[in-house]
Amino acid sequence: MARKRKVGNLMALAVLSVLAIQPMHRYEIAGKLREFGKDHDMGVKWGSLYTVVDNLTKHGFLEITGSERDGARPERTIYRITDAGRAELADWTRELISDPEPEQRPFMAGLSVVSVLPPDDVIELLTARISKLEARSTAGRTQLAALKGAVPHLFLVEEDYELTMLEAETAWARALRDSLVDGSFPEVELWRSYHRDGITPAEAVEQVKGGMPGAQPPPD
Repeated sequence: MARKRKVGNLMALAVLSVLAIQPMHRYEIAGKLREFGKDHDMGVKWGSLYTVVDNLTKHGFLEITGSERDGARPERTIYRITDAGRAELADWTRELISDPEPEQRPFMAGLSVVSVLPPDDVIELLTARISKLEARSTAGRTQLAALKGAVPHLFLVEEDYELTMLEAETAWARALRDSLVDGSFPEVELWRSYHRDGITPAEAVEQVKGGMPGAQPPPD
């Protein structure tokens, strides 16, 4: 089970990771987060950057080392990671790599209520999703190929993982779509009749139960 952290926002992990390279002011931190793609990897919310940096400092994971001024710009506070911050960064990373945690995924939420749509609508929607997933995979593979040799693979493993998951989801969605098209999806005709004939979900469940081996016919 994931432990409760003093600063639990994943942006805090991203900030610690870039400050482990060198001390920076907040504008530089934001630039490095974008450069390394952390805004994509960790769902960074830019409006929370200042709060996250302040909270990391408050809990002793960062410390202020000074400030600098660039021309007429306001003075900028420079932060560096502390020993406690490095320990937190390492411990948090170990936890994320070793402990699988359930994720809130919008696609799973949609699948959980997909019965509200007729199967033929779902076929069209899955076809559209598959097309978008394939386009993302193609773009990702092209980008990864361009970086190969220029960037150590160590810094691209998260991209490789995401592409593998994208391709697995594409294959799963295609199999679901095809099973609806060819009628091999279990009780797909019952699903259609649910929408066509106005059968209630409870009646649909009873019809499925009635077709199970050993089910007793309803009394006369």
